[in-house]
Amino acid sequence: MDTTADEKEIGNFSAMSAEWWDETGPMAPLHDFTPVRVDYILDSIRRIGTGANTRACNAPLAGLRVLDIGCGGGLLAEPMARLGGEVTGIDASGPAIEAASSHAGLCGLSIDYQCRTAEALAETGAQFDVVYASEVIEHVADRRLFAASIAALLAPGGTVVITTINRTLASLALAKFMLEYVVRMVPVGTHDPAKFVRPAELRAEFAAAGIILDDTTGFAPRPARRVGANGFVRVGTLAVNYAASGTHA
Repeated sequence: MDTTADEKEIGNFSAMSAEWWDETGPMAPLHDFTPVRVDYILDSIRRIGTGANTRACNAPLAGLRVLDIGCGGGLLAEPMARLGGEVTGIDASGPAIEAASSHAGLCGLSIDYQCRTAEALAETGAQFDVVYASEVIEHVADRRLFAASIAALLAPGGTVVITTINRTLASLALAKFMLEYVVRMVPVGTHDPAKFVRPAELRAEFAAAGIILDDTTGFAPRPARRVGANGFVRVGTLAVNYAASGTHA
């Protein structure tokens, strides 16, 4: 059976499951990255108009079914739940789901965490108003199956958001060698540069699945700032980290 699960990648992240919520540990870059990702997801939902007639001002995701694919320890799922979303988080790593469930419980958040792949969830017929996969697609075994699964999981008029790493010399230098070998912010082997995704490739693969990604933005660390709540900003270049959003064709 075809699958998006890459057992080596799953093992890498399972080994770090106890450190998901350590803001000074190997997940520090993702903690630093969370606010700008949340802002882009919210802006994408507004741009596309998903659930525009049902959202409350104080809870912008109220009434929206939100799916976090590759949720890890829940770094994005938790703020989405706090914004009023009915959040489901899936991940192929059992230890990551255990860490996410435990932390959500401590925080009093109701999030439906499941240890399963996107294609397995799609087979159930479940659909969601917002589907995002952040820093995930560069770790899957079959990107086309992944895109097709997202298309099946997306309700009509829904919003898709993908964030990932471009395949360029700049990303090789910064996202691979700098983070893994120089500053050692993430464990060696976290990224495989051959699996980084160029924007044109991402758009083509999702278009083949019936999703048009019609907006992109780049992300970069805020200059001369330590890891913190506003550590990344949007930029015009897509050379390293970038996001794309869209909906059904």
